[in-house]
Amino acid sequence: MKIISVVVPVYNEEDNIEHFYEAIVDVFDKLDYEFELDFVDDGSKDRSREILRELEKKDSRVQSIFLAKNSGHQLALTCGLDHADGDAVIMMDGDMQHPPELIPELLAKWEEGYEVVQTIRKTTEGVSAVKKLTSTYYYKLLNMVSTVHIQEGGADFRLMDQVAVKAFRRYREHARFIRGMIGSMGFKQTYIEFVAPKRFAGVSKFSPKKMLHLAIDGVMAFSTLPLRMGMYIGVFCGFISILLFLHVLVSKFVYDDAVAGWATITACIVFFGGMQLTVLGILGEYIGRIYEEVKNRPLYLVGRGRPKDEE
Repeated sequence: MKIISVVVPVYNEEDNIEHFYEAIVDVFDKLDYEFELDFVDDGSKDRSREILRELEKKDSRVQSIFLAKNSGHQLALTCGLDHADGDAVIMMDGDMQHPPELIPELLAKWEEGYEVVQTIRKTTEGVSAVKKLTSTYYYKLLNMVSTVHIQEGGADFRLMDQVAVKAFRRYREHARFIRGMIGSMGFKQTYIEFVAPKRFAGVSKFSPKKMLHLAIDGVMAFSTLPLRMGMYIGVFCGFISILLFLHVLVSKFVYDDAVAGWATITACIVFFGGMQLTVLGILGEYIGRIYEEVKNRPLYLVGRGRPKDEE
């Protein structure tokens, strides 16, 4: 019988874990598959770890990995994929916004021969109009600058065949945007749309700051356009400075009404100085990422969990 690994990152989800576990068990009780439920605790500060230990004792199909510190959602997912041994792996969040009821549909597409089955979130119940708008235009911007097409509304709720999982394990960069990474891998992919319900309990731990960092990672990981923009800005500023110089010459030698003033000089210094700092900031962002990669530090540290043989 085929085994399905379900990888679930957890961070301070004490009110959701048991309900999520019961929902997964209910779904697989109706399917002709064995399953293992791999929780990755991302440094929780509440009772999440205690609840996971209790579930491990209660059900041998539950396996938990406890990270030594909070490493972030994308690295917690990576840890789960590194340790998942099933014939197929389903990654999903444990707050019930990724409906377990979709699992049979994911498996049906997998049985048809698809190696990656990606879910597309059409909308989220109760989400604000501002968040919808920023999400839509972020994906439009990302696809404008990226060399890899990233499906708008793509969620980190997907099924991957073990072949695709093994290929993903070879990607070891620290700044991770998993949606783009999996999209860039190829393989035979298909999509399933869904409407994300509200969280079962609690509030989202994905703060605006974390969203911003993930958005920047998405742009920086799949595009060098920001670097080219620095060159374009430099050319544009050079052109403007030539026009300004010509204007001064005409005012002086044709109209003889050039008036020395600090305002124009100050405006020019601020404008061009700002452009230079912008370009330096973009360069610094890329160089900082290079610095992080060449240190070759581990992506995450496991405090306790089942060992994994090195590939």
